[in-house]
Amino acid sequence: MGVQPGAGNAVSRHNSGVLANRRLERPQKVSTTCGGRTKPTKPKKEGDSKMSMLSNLDLIRRVPLFSMLTVDQAQAVADAVVKRRFRRGELVVEQGRKSNALFILLNGRARVLTSDSRGREVILAVLESGDYVGEMSLIDNEAHSATVRCEVQTDMLILGRADFARCLPENSTLSYAILRGLVRRLRHADRQIESLALLDVYGRVARTLLEMAEEVDGIKIIRNKVSRQDMAKVVGASREMVSRVMKDLEERGVIETQENGSVVLKERLHTE
Repeated sequence: MGVQPGAGNAVSRHNSGVLANRRLERPQKVSTTCGGRTKPTKPKKEGDSKMSMLSNLDLIRRVPLFSMLTVDQAQAVADAVVKRRFRRGELVVEQGRKSNALFILLNGRARVLTSDSRGREVILAVLESGDYVGEMSLIDNEAHSATVRCEVQTDMLILGRADFARCLPENSTLSYAILRGLVRRLRHADRQIESLALLDVYGRVARTLLEMAEEVDGIKIIRNKVSRQDMAKVVGASREMVSRVMKDLEERGVIETQENGSVVLKERLHTE
């Protein structure tokens, strides 16, 4: 906030001197070091001050995820959450691990990304104020499908597993079953995006075959006939290319197509 242009002309030299003297009379906050030297204390950022002044309930009310809660429900969530500040570059959740919490961004920015064994990354989304992460793992109790890394300093509210579960319908209800089904589809979508971005056609075909297969008496088998056309649509390649990959896998003895059209995976498929 600065002085409006021209405002200084309306103040007399006498008043300006008084104002200057008053400024000089204000003591400057200092911190003393061991050597007796002093240095000005850094003022808090405006955002930091506002964050410290707001209660958990005030913060909850600003999050769209909780906008439909009743007063009692919002208060229950506010009593359960904790605030935490993440540094730039710090991981919030990590792919392949569990954190057992829901993370809600109050400010800042974070990237959702997935990576392969060689460290190559794909950005799936960018999270900003009001967004949240960790709900999929809390709903299906599986490891995180992606990593979330803060791009800048970010403040978050954290809601633990037990408190999150109390906000959900009973496990036996239809709505909970639908939630689990949606999470399963989202995880599959994440894998598809990762495959298209990081794997070549061989890798995408191999991963698709593994996902289609079921284990029977220690043998991985795809019971239904594998259509080359459908496979091409799944992996994002031409039918001709998929046919060449499947033929190559058969010639190498990795897969074997039965007379009824089913496919037996005879050796471990490598997706990379």
